[in-house]
Amino acid sequence: MYIVFGDKGSGAFSAEAALAEAGAPYELRLVSLEKDEQHTPEFLALNPTGKMPALRLPNGEIVTESLAIMLTVADRYPDAKLLPPVGTDERTRAYRWLSFMATEIYPMVEISDYAERFTGKGDQSGALRATVRERIRDRVLVVEREIKGPWFLGSELSLVDIYAAMFSRWRGSLGTEWVTGGRIARLDAISKSLSERPRLTEVWKRHFWKD
Repeated sequence: MYIVFGDKGSGAFSAEAALAEAGAPYELRLVSLEKDEQHTPEFLALNPTGKMPALRLPNGEIVTESLAIMLTVADRYPDAKLLPPVGTDERTRAYRWLSFMATEIYPMVEISDYAERFTGKGDQSGALRATVRERIRDRVLVVEREIKGPWFLGSELSLVDIYAAMFSRWRGSLGTEWVTGGRIARLDAISKSLSERPRLTEVWKRHFWKD
């Protein structure tokens, strides 16, 4: 049994969605961001950085970092075809865009959500949040333009779709009006398709029930 530690609507979605799509046995153990439970001794024993998600493998090993978790699932369940075949151009393209989102979008989300951690409270945190939000939007639009359709890489679902859809649903980082303004129509289409997949329907509802 795999155990995902994380909160609803957080990066735990990517880990849970990968496991669910792979048909892996797992459970989600909620760690409340609102209650700051990611900084409790119990969670810090899993991930000293206090960041979610964390995944406990069946042998007890802990994996952190959402991208590492998804790649681990893909490696352990190759029949699920969460990534294109090894050595193909499409596999390389998947690595490229997974890495892009992990390095160019995810770090900015933390700054947008918790700007006061970087500036202290006051006008500076508001200005930083606005600047970072524009950067996140710019990066999400880069992803939007690269979608081949109907899925990111073309005709088959991959981890890239799970990751991209997650970032597109984080309205706190992007701004609700921006998200609903039709600017990311391709990502919205991918999100809708994910939400309707039999293995992902309940996962989607759990994390993005407001959509």
